[in-house]
Amino acid sequence: MTDRYAVFGNPVRHSRSPDIHHAFAAQTGDDLVYERIEAPLDGFAEAVAGFFDSGGRGANVTVPFKEQAFALCDRLTERARQAGAVNTLWREQGELHGDNTDGPGLVADLRDNLGWPLAGQRLLILGAGGAVRGVLGPLLAERPADVVIGNRTLDKARALAERFGGAAIAVRGCALEQVQGRFDVVINAVSAGLHGEMPALPPGLIAPGAHAYDMVYGAQATPFMIWARQQGAGEIRDGLGMLVEQAAQAYRIWRGRRPHTGPVLSALRSPSR
Repeated sequence: MTDRYAVFGNPVRHSRSPDIHHAFAAQTGDDLVYERIEAPLDGFAEAVAGFFDSGGRGANVTVPFKEQAFALCDRLTERARQAGAVNTLWREQGELHGDNTDGPGLVADLRDNLGWPLAGQRLLILGAGGAVRGVLGPLLAERPADVVIGNRTLDKARALAERFGGAAIAVRGCALEQVQGRFDVVINAVSAGLHGEMPALPPGLIAPGAHAYDMVYGAQATPFMIWARQQGAGEIRDGLGMLVEQAAQAYRIWRGRRPHTGPVLSALRSPSR
């Protein structure tokens, strides 16, 4: 019997996750099907329960359900607890387990695929929502020099900085228009960047040769990527690699082995796709 997996979201029709997981399955020889499920905004818990009750083996969760997925779980990994959000679900002995693979996926793309140094670097993260909460722990584990979280709402940025800050690595929150300094790595998680808007930022934030990364992905350069180019960033990438890497982490949880991500990422970036 073919094993069944899915990604839950609303909307979810744009998700590349089925392409990624079917490519992983072709690579590993696994017999599985992976589908998109657009859960009702007020019916996520029921949709997940129905999926697993009907034999579903594992699921990914995307916007806007990651916090709801966290609340549904009977057991959580430490990184899911730290993030307060879940993007990977599976059942064991009747209990719903949750993990968050976004942070490890981002770090794997930055460090392993792109070869960007993180240790000892000054990091600027734009945004203070669930996406940032999901990646801060793994980013801090790479031992950057310090981290600044810039957000439209100052209180949210400060709360997140307080939650993740420690004596070893300084984490500071500030309003977007008050960000100061020059940064080696700038990571964008401001969702408005998808809709043709780029928040106003002070000039001079990009250090010479700095790296800029947008956690979203699309067929064209995002407003953040255009801004980073105008500011003199040395290398600029979108979040497709993060998507593939977090998917590989989930695949290993479900199937017990981690597929090779390089060929899958190359195929997704091919002009013929």
